[in-house]
Amino acid sequence: MKHALFCLALCSLLMQAVAQRIHVIPEPATVQEQPGEFILDNSVVVVAPSADEQLTGTISWFKDRIATATGFRLSSAKTGGKTLRIELKDGEKQEGYQLVVSPKEILLTAASPAGAFYGLQTLLQLLPPDIESSKTITRTWAVPCVSITDYPRFGWRGLMLDVSRHFYTKEEVKRYIDEMAKYKYNIFHWHLSDDNGWRIEIKSLPELTKTGAWRVARTGRWGTFTSPQPGEPAGDGGYYTQEEIREVIAYAQSRYITILPEIDVPAHSLAMIAAYPDLSCTQLQYAVNPGSPFYKKDDNALCIGNEAVYEVLDKVFTEIAALFPFNYIHVGGDEAYKGFWDKCPRCRKRMAQEQLKNVDELQSYFVKRMEKLLQRKGKKLIGWDEILEGGLAPEATVMSWRGMKGGIEAAKMNHHVVMSPWEYCYLDLYQGDPAAEPPTYGMCRLSDAYQYDPVPDGVEEKYILGGQGNLWTESIANYRHIQYMTWPRALALSEVYWSPKSKRNWDSFVAKMEAHFVRLDTAHVKYSRSAWNAVVKPVKDNSGQLAVQLSTEISGLDIYYTFDNSDPDNMYPRYTGQPLVFPTGAANISIVTYKNGKPAGEQFTVSKEDLLKRMKDN
Repeated sequence: MKHALFCLALCSLLMQAVAQRIHVIPEPATVQEQPGEFILDNSVVVVAPSADEQLTGTISWFKDRIATATGFRLSSAKTGGKTLRIELKDGEKQEGYQLVVSPKEILLTAASPAGAFYGLQTLLQLLPPDIESSKTITRTWAVPCVSITDYPRFGWRGLMLDVSRHFYTKEEVKRYIDEMAKYKYNIFHWHLSDDNGWRIEIKSLPELTKTGAWRVARTGRWGTFTSPQPGEPAGDGGYYTQEEIREVIAYAQSRYITILPEIDVPAHSLAMIAAYPDLSCTQLQYAVNPGSPFYKKDDNALCIGNEAVYEVLDKVFTEIAALFPFNYIHVGGDEAYKGFWDKCPRCRKRMAQEQLKNVDELQSYFVKRMEKLLQRKGKKLIGWDEILEGGLAPEATVMSWRGMKGGIEAAKMNHHVVMSPWEYCYLDLYQGDPAAEPPTYGMCRLSDAYQYDPVPDGVEEKYILGGQGNLWTESIANYRHIQYMTWPRALALSEVYWSPKSKRNWDSFVAKMEAHFVRLDTAHVKYSRSAWNAVVKPVKDNSGQLAVQLSTEISGLDIYYTFDNSDPDNMYPRYTGQPLVFPTGAANISIVTYKNGKPAGEQFTVSKEDLLKRMKDN
């Protein structure tokens, strides 16, 4: 009996040790952990019976990844010894794979080269975090023995990057694609035009990049900048040549990421109008906007009554369609101020000719015409949920950003939907208390991103293609800040879009994420630890006085605080759950979190004045 209990306890300890080694994000469909490990060294042979060209490229990519950190290059010579065997087999789940690791062999089977790529990404996550190093490290490279069966819940797993508000180089875009690929994203939504910059070469319309890609330089808080001054040089910006576009497309394809291009029309078009002023209702000469207030003052919408607009857009989308292989093109369609249309003689004439009741139907006319234009080029139209207004184009796909409502409406009309509701998926929002964050707007915490589901009640899942996180860059002026705003919320969303809903577990995800922070550190990827900060909520006590309620997103944290303007640590008062009232004369509360006696989150200070404002705003 004692021997049996001892064996049971030993097995339990062994399984706990194994469990600590498996930190795969997104969570696979099934994971069967086993004791033992496979040692990856320069004697390992890669065996791939398939002659598939894509798979050959993927194996070459994997060998390069392994060589960078380990210093040895895996061989493909057919010799004895340990093997990494990669096989393609027919299967229903085209992006799925099975990975079985034993001490002598790693066997990866997949239904497609994409599935093999995702399996290799998982294999890299099973290796120590040092595999992310850009320099050779001498160590033992052990892979825990495990059997994993995995496949995605959704076919559309995307991230969007806005390169109009701030321009990012070709190499920075490639790096973003690499970081996406590690977590099994497969759609890169490239927001290539807006009021603040036109970013793609259109050979038949050279002014789009000669004029539209450049604006006056401004630094500081977006939306507060002064307008361009007479004679001020427009030297801030940039664009991608068509050759660079092709290079990025090929780079993404080699990582099984499809690029969705977006040209935002009819509104958000000030950069286009700056290049060709006759395209707006006012036909005034505007400058590319540098981040100064202009809404309802400058006309940033194309004139729907002007036939020249459609001739220009035909040229734009002809070249876009030829460049991008994806069957979708995103046309925006969002946030159109319709006041200029309402007063425009040409738009009023168009409404009369087409028997349109109002300017909402006028925009719908435009979107439906864009759909036909794209169909002639072999493409499908996708747009933001405003394209529902005035009537949805017959075969349009809706990307729902203003909550889930637009997506629900479109799905119930039997249209396909990509869910990206701002309160769960907008990566440019605050991810923690504004007092501890770079300035932006709104709130989307890590737990918000993780706990939402793209399929609302009452909607057939077959109409939900998937979803994506959106990163608008008004407040993001450099690549390090892109990383900080993307990660770890994009880790959460990767699990939302890939993993079975039943496999998602917040506490388990947090534990895995902390392990992945070591990997991100090794790869020099900046990320946010805002989820470890205290959550500060202003409330009123029983007497109506301002009080402060503190909590944390992540369990197991202790909160310490002070009202006396000193820096708290774990020797200060610990928050016990009751709202705190400001002592007489106190103007600020300073807060810090600890975990197991060590600092966990950032210390930050919130003023009484700010809390009163928050209470009023809410």
